[in-house]
Amino acid sequence: MSIIRDIPEVAALDARRGIIRIPPELDVPLTDRVRQVIDTAEFRRLARISQLGLVSLVYPAAIHTRFEHSLGVYRLALLYLRQLSGDERFTAAVGPEDAELFILAALLHDLGHWPFCHPIEDLCLPSVPSHELFANSFLLEGELTDVIRDEWAVGPREVVALLSEKPRDTASRILTSMLSGPIDIDKMDYLFRDSLHAGVPYGRHFDQQRLLGSLCLNEAGDALAISNKGKTAAELMVFARYVMFSEVYWHHGVRSATAMLQRAFYLLHGALDLDGLFRMTEGPMIAEMRQTAGDGPAGELLRGLFGPTRVLYKRLAQYSLFEQPELYKRLARRPYPWLAACAEQFAAIASTACGRVIAPHQILFDAPPVTREVQFDVQIQFPKQHRHRPLGDVSPVVRALAREQFDDYVKRVRIFAHADVVARLRSLGNLSALLDQAVDRME
Repeated sequence: MSIIRDIPEVAALDARRGIIRIPPELDVPLTDRVRQVIDTAEFRRLARISQLGLVSLVYPAAIHTRFEHSLGVYRLALLYLRQLSGDERFTAAVGPEDAELFILAALLHDLGHWPFCHPIEDLCLPSVPSHELFANSFLLEGELTDVIRDEWAVGPREVVALLSEKPRDTASRILTSMLSGPIDIDKMDYLFRDSLHAGVPYGRHFDQQRLLGSLCLNEAGDALAISNKGKTAAELMVFARYVMFSEVYWHHGVRSATAMLQRAFYLLHGALDLDGLFRMTEGPMIAEMRQTAGDGPAGELLRGLFGPTRVLYKRLAQYSLFEQPELYKRLARRPYPWLAACAEQFAAIASTACGRVIAPHQILFDAPPVTREVQFDVQIQFPKQHRHRPLGDVSPVVRALAREQFDDYVKRVRIFAHADVVARLRSLGNLSALLDQAVDRME
């Protein structure tokens, strides 16, 4: 039996003491060295950063934290290792030291996230670092660095390399696929956990235990795969991800709030100390942005999100690949500064059309970001046939939802407008023509 199972955290999976409980009734084993990690100030800040941010404005119970999610991902890391410890090719490539590094990386994978991280990163502003890069400042200096080095006997730069650098050898390629791949520990946890807290069933309708039991390596032996017994569970996971994007992450109310935050941040970012801001937890970061914004346009947007009364912009129009595809293609995957400028052009044109002034910040364009979601590309092992085949080749579900770029279908282009102007704009009846004029001015 592989000595990976003797690693203290893996062995503790079956212990009835030294555990912490997270929803839904899951026991997470805490060894002394894990406790020392999660008790550092750098890790504890994740307890005051919500996992889904603005989603709670639409799904009010979705207020779970990145701390909880990180514990869930860490637990799954242990389950992945226990399952794969019976695979001879895995244990030949991944030694116990590699496995311990993987456990630590799983626990710390979200360390660099700041509040509302993904909407801000999607702006692709030069002054905004990636959260992976931002994590380095927590990993390479301070209390956590000492814990990693002294209690885990791991070099902090090894953690950085596994989390954010290109894999250098077979072991790191395998571990990277387990951290960030089609069936990685991050997706496995957040789909289930986000669905649970949002109060919707969509992300929980795939069989985690079946997937775990089918884990193996791909044909080349350098990435995660699943046996044919896990095929249906994998298909359901693909579908769960599709529906969670459609009904939760890209719900029109969530995207209205996201568009408001993005425009406010875009207006403010030059006046903010971003390094200090991104080290804050949620409450202080909101307060800092609102103080900097004052009573200006960004202040009005932030007040609608975080003030005493929720005031979200209204959906004025939306376009998808199958609903007015030409307009969709003209706006999707544009750089954010272009999108904001085009929205301002639309506000100016609409002001003339309806005979009243519409302020630039009262019109917001929301569109799929430049970066696409990663496709679901995983191999299925057929042991009796001694071969591996891509899941998309044997699954019409995956072929339709992953290979056809599902984000073109769930991520719509939307125009949002302030409630004071939306009725007047709707009465014009020629919004598509006005939008075409705005885009023409930008090209």
